[in-house]
Amino acid sequence: MLKPKSISTILFFVLSPALLWAQTTEKNKEAGRPESGDASSPHLDDGTQSTPQAAPASAQAPSDQNKKGDSEGKQTSRIMWVVPNFAAVSANTQPPPQSAKEKFKMASEDSVDYSAFVWAGMVAAQSMALKSYPELGNGAAGYGRYYWRAFVDQASGAYFTEAIVPSIMHEDPRYYTLGHGGFFRRTAYALSRVVITKKDSGAKSFNYSETVGNAFEAGLSNFYYPPEERGLSKTAQNWGTQIEAAALNNIVKEFWPDIRRHVLRQKN
Repeated sequence: MLKPKSISTILFFVLSPALLWAQTTEKNKEAGRPESGDASSPHLDDGTQSTPQAAPASAQAPSDQNKKGDSEGKQTSRIMWVVPNFAAVSANTQPPPQSAKEKFKMASEDSVDYSAFVWAGMVAAQSMALKSYPELGNGAAGYGRYYWRAFVDQASGAYFTEAIVPSIMHEDPRYYTLGHGGFFRRTAYALSRVVITKKDSGAKSFNYSETVGNAFEAGLSNFYYPPEERGLSKTAQNWGTQIEAAALNNIVKEFWPDIRRHVLRQKN
């Protein structure tokens, strides 16, 4: 069964063009290159001596470089002040391993956060308007059937991918922000985190939490969706949709610090 993706997907496609422009501008400033149309670009006339150039970036005071490094990749608990971002770790940060209790606490926070109820309502309204599952009916009663299923979908997905499978496999379900490098390099990194993750020990591992966890969520949905929406092909389609959503969510998490700094002009 096809379910709508996370709201962070929408944020990515809306804000990524502005983010790409902001990153290009920032690189030009760091390299000392003027932006297009900059009338203050220096030039030399015949017989005129060049003015002393600014010291290279490597000659900056260590404290300034450290301050800049700390400001890059800084995550917040929410994206756009609404969407939960509890599982994102700031760049250049190594938090202690989570216990099983802490993993279940994080999944619970994602599942019962106030935004989860609002998002379930939006998903239910969209699915009902598109008649995604006509067997569920229309009207207030039909909307109620859509709503509780949408809520269970996102709650079960959070528990399987952030708590149950990570606890069994001793994996860290948090997203570790790269925070440096070009747009495409960081995008590739974010996509790769769907299949690569950290163990509680710090070693790299295949991401069973995301791949197997979403498979469990897709399988569980067979118990509460209409018979017409069940079966192997529907389950596989649902699993693929969840993996795609997870990949897009990672991209949004990776670039959210940049969106805050360069697009929204917020200070850390």
